[in-house]
Amino acid sequence: MSDILQLVKDKNPGEHEFHQAVMEVLASIKPVMDQNPAYRKAKILERIVEPERVILFRVPWMDDKGEFQVNRGFRIEMNSAIGPYKGGLRFHPSVNLGILKFLAFEQVFKNSLTTLPMGGGKGGSDFDPKGKSDMEVMRFCQSFMMELFRHIGPNTDVPAGDIGVGGREIGYLFGMYKKLRNEFTGVLTGKGLGWGGSLIRPEATGYGAVYLAAEMLATRNKTLEGQRCLVSGCGNVAQYTIEKLLDLGAKPVTCSDSAGYIYDEAGIDREKLAFLMDLKNVRRGRIKEYADQYPSAVYTPVDPTADFNPLWNHPATCAFPSATQNEINGKDAQNLVKNGVMAVSEGANMPTTPEGIDIFLEHKVLYAPGKAANAGGVAVSGLEMSQNSQRLSWTREEVDRKLHNIMKSIHHTCLSAAEAYGTPGNYMNGANIAGFVKVADAMLDQGLV
Repeated sequence: MSDILQLVKDKNPGEHEFHQAVMEVLASIKPVMDQNPAYRKAKILERIVEPERVILFRVPWMDDKGEFQVNRGFRIEMNSAIGPYKGGLRFHPSVNLGILKFLAFEQVFKNSLTTLPMGGGKGGSDFDPKGKSDMEVMRFCQSFMMELFRHIGPNTDVPAGDIGVGGREIGYLFGMYKKLRNEFTGVLTGKGLGWGGSLIRPEATGYGAVYLAAEMLATRNKTLEGQRCLVSGCGNVAQYTIEKLLDLGAKPVTCSDSAGYIYDEAGIDREKLAFLMDLKNVRRGRIKEYADQYPSAVYTPVDPTADFNPLWNHPATCAFPSATQNEINGKDAQNLVKNGVMAVSEGANMPTTPEGIDIFLEHKVLYAPGKAANAGGVAVSGLEMSQNSQRLSWTREEVDRKLHNIMKSIHHTCLSAAEAYGTPGNYMNGANIAGFVKVADAMLDQGLV
């Protein structure tokens, strides 16, 4: 397996997040490869780490001052063995080829776990929507779609939102796609409810991470009722993680943005959550304003020189990292264990470093990797695709029930795969193995393509 990892590093120099994602999967699936020589003979690993298609393009647009601006646009179409490419678009200055390859690679296995027929892809731009006017965002999205539209379609590649791409951006992107193609199809998910969107889609990733945490805790005869929970991030995932935690009787006490985090000893209740949603979704303000509004909360700014994140150093029983990749390092993981955390459910993609994962597994923490824990978002995107194909809209209760059942199925699948390959209770191995086997078998069936 080390030869495959070295091949990936040699062919993709400097793409450290992609190397990390591949290394994590390879470490889990070694027993699968040992027991299935057909995978080696068909060079499944060599093929699965190579994107089927990488699209890189220029995105020129005009700002409100009449100045010309240029960004880069990307789409990584990673694997279509079990369905059309499916995965979000991320607009953030950190976006580059390596970040998107890691996200697309993770998406392949995440989508496989959902039980829905979706391949994996990812895309985006180094454009930063923060601080831009609605008109600037619209002009950028329209320019971005003027290239992307050639490469996507309801049966080819169905993008969704991600960091920096919410309902506003999806609307502008869809409008330009519709104009260019002269057709109304379900080519993007996360659409508005009045024009093909699905109920529960904004909530799905956060809800799903909490549903999976509840399933994990049940294996130890515990529930979320009364549990103190640490949540990072303050976007859709974090907001709806907090909402579902409140539904299930838990007590969320933290949330964060790129400038810092708040710790609210009294707990984030529904009134405070409503303030947070207005602050972030409508006024687009900073999390510090939460502490200004509620004296029970303490705001701590980011310290770029620190070797740990103090958000993860508070007493709690459950943690929901919902911000970005590698936000929990080894020291953070040690702090979480020290402070009594028994379950970690990743709302973000790969938020824990390899060292942190090892610490969680060593201390028997119930650890659900992002490809399992945050699969609820893409699962409901898949349900949105189904509704679009049938020209139907399901009720909120129906979509939520389907989401809950999918997360239960993911939990069962991960546990079963981990046990079948000799690591009972290891959700990371179970998620990687179950996700990989389904894709690998489809690749075998379809021949050398």
